[in-house]
Amino acid sequence: MAGKITGFFREFVLVFSVILTILGFFILIIGITGFLEYHPFNFLNLSDEIFEWSLYILIIAFILLATGLWYLYSYLKNRKFVLDELRTNKRSELIKKHAELKNKAKHLPSKYQKMLKEKEQELSIK
Repeated sequence: MAGKITGFFREFVLVFSVILTILGFFILIIGITGFLEYHPFNFLNLSDEIFEWSLYILIIAFILLATGLWYLYSYLKNRKFVLDELRTNKRSELIKKHAELKNKAKHLPSKYQKMLKEKEQELSIK
């Protein structure tokens, strides 16, 4: 069961990280406006009781924003590394970074693992 959930999140890590980042940023704005005496950005007509919880809202927003940004950065960095290494046509260069390449491809969606397997077959790497 845990493998299915992990696989699902791995396939859609980019979508989830962008959603977490946007949600964290939006909640951060609400938390910051809670510290202002006049709430100029109260475009959702939120009650003043929500702004009493602004410290906790800021903590939650920071956690969401940091998590979303971390996963977004990690995904983009791993994706760039895998794509750059798969462009090579030299077997020796791919063998040097094969372990690191497999590890990074493992944390990306399955299409990158398929691309790696195709490259391994093309260059006769086990």
